[in-house]
Amino acid sequence: MQTITHEAYEILESRYLQQDRNGRVIESPEQMFERVANHIAGAEQQWGGHEKRKLWERRFLETLCDLDFLPNSPTLMNAGLPAGQLSACFVLPIEDSLHGIFSTLKHAALIHQSGGGTGFNFSSIRPRGSLVNSKTGVSSGPVRFMQMFNEATEVVRQGGKRRGANMAVLDVDHPDIVDFVHAKTQDEKLRNFNISVGVTDRFMEAVLAKKKWVLSHPALSTNGRTIDAEKLWHMIVTQAWQTGDPGLLFVDTINLFNPTPALGTIRATNPCGELPLLDYESCNLGSINLSHMVKKINEKHSVDWYKLGSTIEVAVRFLDNVIEVNTYPLPEICSITKANRKIGLGVMGWAEMLILLGIPYASEEGVELAGKLMQFITEKSGEVSRELARERGEFPNFNRSIHTGKSPLRNAASTSIAPTGSIATIAGTSFSIEPLFALAYTRSGILEGRSLSAMNALFVDRMKEEGCWSNKLGVHIKENGTLSDWPDHLPERNRQLFQTALEIPWSYHLRHQLAFQQHTDNAVSKTINLHEGASVDDVSEIYFTAWKGGAKGITIYRWGSKTDQVFHRGCSIEKC
Repeated sequence: MQTITHEAYEILESRYLQQDRNGRVIESPEQMFERVANHIAGAEQQWGGHEKRKLWERRFLETLCDLDFLPNSPTLMNAGLPAGQLSACFVLPIEDSLHGIFSTLKHAALIHQSGGGTGFNFSSIRPRGSLVNSKTGVSSGPVRFMQMFNEATEVVRQGGKRRGANMAVLDVDHPDIVDFVHAKTQDEKLRNFNISVGVTDRFMEAVLAKKKWVLSHPALSTNGRTIDAEKLWHMIVTQAWQTGDPGLLFVDTINLFNPTPALGTIRATNPCGELPLLDYESCNLGSINLSHMVKKINEKHSVDWYKLGSTIEVAVRFLDNVIEVNTYPLPEICSITKANRKIGLGVMGWAEMLILLGIPYASEEGVELAGKLMQFITEKSGEVSRELARERGEFPNFNRSIHTGKSPLRNAASTSIAPTGSIATIAGTSFSIEPLFALAYTRSGILEGRSLSAMNALFVDRMKEEGCWSNKLGVHIKENGTLSDWPDHLPERNRQLFQTALEIPWSYHLRHQLAFQQHTDNAVSKTINLHEGASVDDVSEIYFTAWKGGAKGITIYRWGSKTDQVFHRGCSIEKC
């Protein structure tokens, strides 16, 4: 069993390890992994019998205990337990009727209770003030119903451990789009929602051409009003600059790569944007720990492509098994999930892999490796999916997919880049494909009001190896979280290697996202971190560059634009 850090154990104890009726922990991390491996390997029984089940249970357990791969939180929390809901991501439809809206609210509450997060496109709801079918009243509009969903989420805890998370999408031509753009002006409003505007290529081109933009809805007898596309764009980027919301979903790009277009148009994503899903689809995620996919030969580090490939084989099979042994909140979710069998294999520890390889995040070499690495992961995932199709059969909607006529696949989509906030902490590595946020940081609001603090172990080890460590440096990092303003000499390569998120130019943040997206089946969840002095024009340029570069979505966060920030640079001397 790989050593679990103190920070990781605190999270496991609070949220993942089984407890008795008195709240006492009755499970160790290794026992948790045994529970998970045993349950997920149960799917092997129907294709290979008892011996094959035991073989894969051993391989799953070894991979989990080595922290080389971890599945999403609901799987760790619920596998082998009566609840048994293992997926993190869901999208639910919303009809333009009171019955439809409240039915969706009920379904969302059940999903949140089981540990999942939900995404919705609220565009079907008629605009605020328009007549309802009965002609006896007027619609409250999508933003008001979003607030209702938010309040419901506030009181329903995920798996009994935390509040749920949501994504709200509104199409850019909805008559209430201005209200939506400003919906999170105050910090406490819609605190359980990320929001994104669903923008089309036509809208982006209208902004560039300074054209008028028509706002319309099927419930209206007329086309509605028009607005200057450039004016609406300025509202969007200004709000993102001020609050971090809204992000953008590039819906035409998403649907260009929709693996099952015959089944419908994708209009929403899961809460963090990495899974564009059809109505009622769910998906289970898992991430490979890239900081463990590095080998050292003759004092030189390189990517361990063999170990990476072997870990992908285990991970894809694990995630496909989850679909079989999962307990689904609704029959509609079970039906379409098993018909398409989407999985989302991603990565964590990218920043630490680069550090081990001696490659700065803000470098051409880093961006080039990002593309090469993700291409390998997606191609290998496809190979494993084809092997599973030969063994178990292709996904039922294969002949209605973009893959028809090619070698059968077990999964309509295989790869996705998730944020990995909790599982990366459990694995003791950096989050997703993000650079290091800080060399020492404090994370608040994650453990029922308590905070966690940590200093990056790779940084400390490297400084000690090179004879650069001192108590003075340690105090500086604890106080500031970065090497900026460190007056004493350090090799320039180390200053570049340990640049943190706010020190790295936004162009490199975005280039890493685009490099990974180019070779990812689903989408990439990535925050473009901006320093406090970034401008509205910077946000506009980022959003346009993301669209032109083929991103499926984009999110920025300007330092200091929220009063309740989760991460803080530096940490207390006692805790760090």
